Amino acid sequence: MVFNSLVFVVFFAVVAAFHHSRAPWRLKKLVLLAASWAFYGAWNPPFLLLLWASTVLDYYCALAMEKATSPSRRKFFIGLSLVGNLGMLAYFKYGKFVVDNVAAGLGALGVHWTPPAFDLALPVGISFYTFHTLSYTLDVYRGELAARRSLVDFAMAVSFFPQLVAGPIMRAAAFLPQLETEKRGSREQWANGLTLFVIGLFQKMVLADGILAPAVDGAFVPDGTHSFVDSWLGTLAFSGQIFFDFAGYSLCALGIARCLGFELMDNFNSPYGAIGFSDFWRRWHISLSTWLRDYLYIPLGGNRGGRRRTDINLMLTMLIGGLWHGASWAFVVWGGLHGIYLVIERWVRGSRPTEPTSVVTFAFGITATYVLTCFTWVFFRAADFTTAWEMVRAMVGFGTTLPGQTSSLVRAAVSVVVIVGMLWTQVRYRKHHLEDILVAMSPVRRGVMLGAMLFTIAIVGGGQRAFIYFQF
Repeated sequence: MVFNSLVFVVFFAVVAAFHHSRAPWRLKKLVLLAASWAFYGAWNPPFLLLLWASTVLDYYCALAMEKATSPSRRKFFIGLSLVGNLGMLAYFKYGKFVVDNVAAGLGALGVHWTPPAFDLALPVGISFYTFHTLSYTLDVYRGELAARRSLVDFAMAVSFFPQLVAGPIMRAAAFLPQLETEKRGSREQWANGLTLFVIGLFQKMVLADGILAPAVDGAFVPDGTHSFVDSWLGTLAFSGQIFFDFAGYSLCALGIARCLGFELMDNFNSPYGAIGFSDFWRRWHISLSTWLRDYLYIPLGGNRGGRRRTDINLMLTMLIGGLWHGASWAFVVWGGLHGIYLVIERWVRGSRPTEPTSVVTFAFGITATYVLTCFTWVFFRAADFTTAWEMVRAMVGFGTTLPGQTSSLVRAAVSVVVIVGMLWTQVRYRKHHLEDILVAMSPVRRGVMLGAMLFTIAIVGGGQRAFIYFQF
């Protein structure tokens, strides 16, 4: 079940109707939890067992850690949580990757081994709900959060359907308090929530799927002939597709949750307006970047061990962040490139980073960050490492000379124009967050914009493609 489907509209209407009834709050939470499980089970019902296992494991591990009378027992239960959750994630997501690479390594040494079949379906959203539950047990272990006594409340924090499959990765400390009192969306919350939902659908169905996806699919053809022009235009188009697809999902999630009276964190803050890569990661997939910072980078030592140790910590964090996205060396390269960018940026800026003071420097900083980010997207999107390498060669001048797709120019131009238009809007209203811009708009202008979006969705909408981040 996806947000951009009529089935979901009916599902949400039924859930919202009961949620706004006069039923007791505990019953509403139970129904909302059951609806969340039904939403997840619509993809593959057996994978509900993994979600339940992760939820029950961390619920009891957190209680046991809070009751533990010795540090060793606390370490045992946090270790059990880590092994249980990461073990399931590793088996389903990285099992085939590990087996194939072991076979390839043995083959390079002259040992021919045919690995057993390892074609398990990847449970949708497993990376997201694994990080949801781990943040809870890690916070309890560190004494930053009290263990929750209500299994229903904790299960809701893990399984709440708007953010279950592709985030944002909400911390239990931010979501659990919202369950203590009855939530019911106000008239203002419904207005804002539906506005965000429509904008999210527009970004996904019209911009990402309807306009940009065909150009991207044509450019990233495996074993195809890649030209300099097509490779760059296809990559620019993908920079727009991945943003509008994922940001569109996040806006839909925020809007749906708000209609039910809940608040989720904003996952994007004008990432293509970033100046430098530390700024980019403060704006892109914020819930993941802050998770990696708090639960990986800082525990590794952060920037407390000198320049060399800090550089190593940055690289390890970004390499693991790349691998989190997918079991492929291309994702590792993607994360590694961002790690290299961050390390070089630290060397260039030194210990006292300064903001650009001139318009030229400002424009150059944004442009350079955007172009280098686009270069890394090649490894993120390509079906395999070979295709990524062929495109990279073409992008630096070793491909064919003539473009193969005339439509790519228009589609890539649309992507860049829309992104520049968004940046201009932020400057015009002196706002960075979308909601701040909406509040600054007059009701008439806002209504005309939403009407035009709904009309365009109905005419141009790109079907019911799954969101890109569902595969992670």
